[in-house]
Amino acid sequence: MKTIIYFILLICFLFPKESFATSDFWGPTGHRVVGKIADEHLSGRAKRKIQKLLKRQSLAFVSTFADEIKSDKRYNKFYTWHYINMPFETTYETSEKNPDGDLVSGINECIAVIKSESSSDDDKAFYLKLLIHLIGDLHQPMHVGLKEDKGGNDIKVQWHYKDSNLHRVWDSDMIEEFNMSYDELAANADVLSKQQIKTLQQGTVIDWVNETHELAKTVYKSAKANENLRYRYSYNNFKTVRSQLQIAGIRLAKVLNDLF
Repeated sequence: MKTIIYFILLICFLFPKESFATSDFWGPTGHRVVGKIADEHLSGRAKRKIQKLLKRQSLAFVSTFADEIKSDKRYNKFYTWHYINMPFETTYETSEKNPDGDLVSGINECIAVIKSESSSDDDKAFYLKLLIHLIGDLHQPMHVGLKEDKGGNDIKVQWHYKDSNLHRVWDSDMIEEFNMSYDELAANADVLSKQQIKTLQQGTVIDWVNETHELAKTVYKSAKANENLRYRYSYNNFKTVRSQLQIAGIRLAKVLNDLF
């Protein structure tokens, strides 16, 4: 037993946790920003019903649940719900669908379970946590990227001289380098008028997917393989990250207000 413990400690020492990191979602900070912003746009009725289902846990707190369960094989069916792979020349409507499911089918299933009168409160809470996360993922451009490079995961770059990839840069590298808590980022979101918020909340989930897919095209052009991305890259692109987090939060609130 001592030998096993020693071996684990040795591995952790030789290979820091960044070496094992995967980059297939907004990082925890990003998802919590989305949850926090959504909470500020909930109706009183929706907020009361959600608090009851989540046992008073906040949207920000449960927003990372869908990533946390990835380590449990019982939940493998949900893995493909985090993304959509679409060629540039297609829309979601015309693209080939993943038979195992994708962001759109996952969101639709979550909504169906939450709406169903036959669903238990535990099931509703489980799928609500997934829904909160998936609406966030929908607005990360590389979650609606290309199949051949796994949404930018295979586009290797450096981030301030450290190995990374284009997907991870957009998931978490820029957010963590900015060094603000999720509360601070949410509190410093752009001030929008009621009409601007209403406009952002228009459309369907598929409309939002196609919109994010268009943005993904720009992200793919923003860096070259093996490029060392630094302060200039954040200067040019972090405003888009912040905007996408805010839009995701505003739209998540719309989905939840409609549900509850």
